[in-house]
Amino acid sequence: MLQRLTKKIPREQIAHLKQHWLTVSFVFGFIGDIILLNQIDSVVDNLILLFSATTATISFLLLYVAAIDRLPKWLSDFLKKYAPMAMQYGFGGLLSGMLVFYGRSGDWLASAPFLLVIVAVIFGNEFIKKRSDRFIYHLALYYIGMFSYIVLVVPVVLGKMGDGIFILSGLIALAIVVCVVQLLYRIVPNFMMTNTKRIILTMGFVYIGFNSLYFANIIPPIPLSLTKLEVTHGVVRLETGDYRVVYEEQPWWRAALPPVIHPSGTVACFARVYAPTKLSTNIYHRWEFKNTEGKWQEHARISYQVLSSGTLAGYRGYTQIASFSDGEWRCSVETARGAVLGRETFYIKASGTPGTLVTRIE
Repeated sequence: MLQRLTKKIPREQIAHLKQHWLTVSFVFGFIGDIILLNQIDSVVDNLILLFSATTATISFLLLYVAAIDRLPKWLSDFLKKYAPMAMQYGFGGLLSGMLVFYGRSGDWLASAPFLLVIVAVIFGNEFIKKRSDRFIYHLALYYIGMFSYIVLVVPVVLGKMGDGIFILSGLIALAIVVCVVQLLYRIVPNFMMTNTKRIILTMGFVYIGFNSLYFANIIPPIPLSLTKLEVTHGVVRLETGDYRVVYEEQPWWRAALPPVIHPSGTVACFARVYAPTKLSTNIYHRWEFKNTEGKWQEHARISYQVLSSGTLAGYRGYTQIASFSDGEWRCSVETARGAVLGRETFYIKASGTPGTLVTRIE
């Protein structure tokens, strides 16, 4: 049976696949995390991410241990062949974990820089051939993966988030990478001394780059994630702790367009935000409208506290406004420093016939 299957695959295709085995290993690590990762504070999910980080670290070191040919030949040959595959699998796992959780924490547009990183990684695997260039590429990739992993995990462990926690996470990641680089200086001293300037520049570029993205609010506000955002006519919290939400049904043809609502008294923004266990923070709803110049103008910015909900559905909260005018509006859910988890654009038309009003209990 196996022989029949292998006969159906042309030898040329097998040879072509072997030429790209590093990329294949990376993609396997990437796909594995997309399938398996669900909840950022889950023990299983954290073990999966820890496995990827450990695999990337150990295989990165073993690859250069094998390069000095001081081990038994059979072991050196084994490591030279399989350590790069394990390393790429670890890199793929770290970057995909980053993308899965970061993508849930904000708009996909906010995650665009990370998508570009992944595309660059795949092309780097295919085109970087020189040994010294590949080392710098692997070091940058390792640092990016570790930075992303530590920044993701530390807020969950400490139950806090903010500028100070991000800076602390970045320093921890930097310390780990410095330790790995110091070990490499002991393993391949001559090679490392030759590339010292490039190593320093690479590490500095990644560190400054990540901090710049964070303070520019481009990195999504991990470990929070927005699971629902809806503009409604009104929201009322009941004595049972549930919420009564009144919303206006939209025509089927507006499914892909911003909703149009015809409010009579208030407009509410209802959101569910997932926060990991032990973490509590303030969330803000920024209400904006387009002025006569076509620019977004702030109408109100209202906050409330988000606690761990205990479920993936997320903590329920809402804000509402009673003064508004006709036109294009949007409600953004964001952190205290302005990092956007998500936003809903809609149109207000106080005049006209409203659609069917529906009431549901959340």
